[in-house]
Amino acid sequence: MTTGVLMLDIAGTELTATEVDQLRSPQVGGLILFSRNYENPEQLKSLMASIRHHRPDLLVAVDQEGGRVQRFRNGFTQLPPMAALGRRWKQNPHHAIACAHELGWLMATELRQFDIDISFAPVLDLDWGQSSIIGDRAFGSDPEAVIQLAGGLMAGMHEAGMAATGKHFPGHGWVRADSHLELPVDERSMAEIEEQDLRPFAALIRRGLDGVMPAHVVYSQECSAPAGFSSYWLQQVLRQWLHFDGVIFSDDLSMEGASQAGSYSKRCDRALAAGCDMVLVCNHPEGAREVLEHLVDKAVAGSHRLARMRARPARIPDPERLKECRALAAELLKEM
Repeated sequence: MTTGVLMLDIAGTELTATEVDQLRSPQVGGLILFSRNYENPEQLKSLMASIRHHRPDLLVAVDQEGGRVQRFRNGFTQLPPMAALGRRWKQNPHHAIACAHELGWLMATELRQFDIDISFAPVLDLDWGQSSIIGDRAFGSDPEAVIQLAGGLMAGMHEAGMAATGKHFPGHGWVRADSHLELPVDERSMAEIEEQDLRPFAALIRRGLDGVMPAHVVYSQECSAPAGFSSYWLQQVLRQWLHFDGVIFSDDLSMEGASQAGSYSKRCDRALAAGCDMVLVCNHPEGAREVLEHLVDKAVAGSHRLARMRARPARIPDPERLKECRALAAELLKEM
């Protein structure tokens, strides 16, 4: 089964008639939800029922990492930033891995109760102490700690029936610039990147990482294009060297880091040509409409890989385990 290559967003807490028409297009394969789409659990349940009524096969995503990046809060467990697990690692690595597993299970379990397929997690970037956009979203600066903690989080997500997506390949943590606002340039050599930032991606791919999201960052010693528009990074490094056969999601094409690729339709073409399976266009309705019309005109074939990201049917979670995991999340938050 193939799935359309465009993931877009919606404006509010319920679908408009225009949005229903867009979601029904076979070129649309995904929908990402944001804080503006959420009021409370009852509203989310109603919204998801409406989405599934019109497109039962749609891949529905959200950024529910924890800390600063958690779109659903009221009625959901407040999750700590992943740096909290990095602190635990320094005290007791084995305990920290177990905590990561339980947080991954908790995050995925809560989302699965609303029929949401994926949270774009885990963050595999290293915290080099200079990126404000990454910062405490990262597990830490030690590649081995990131590997083990992200691996634990991924295992917990998998247990709950949710696929995991590592971001931002091949590593966003070294550059100071925020790719939402400008195009960052990482001037390090491939040897330096491979020795540090690439290690978590390589290790988690071997453990069964389902998806990867590349960075809107130029790694100037290797390629003049941002990683998400670079066949070098996506085809040669990710597919061939690292043997990744999962889904490649573009980062949001409305970000400033993607603007050098040109118009929205050109950004879409370049991302797909580089090797992305799905392109995201968020927070820019005109850009999303342009990309959708472009894909329809070109009759772009869907990707056979995307269906793998649909979650398994949700199970009724063990109430006692939920209680313990929520207490763990609160405990970790207090330590930050």
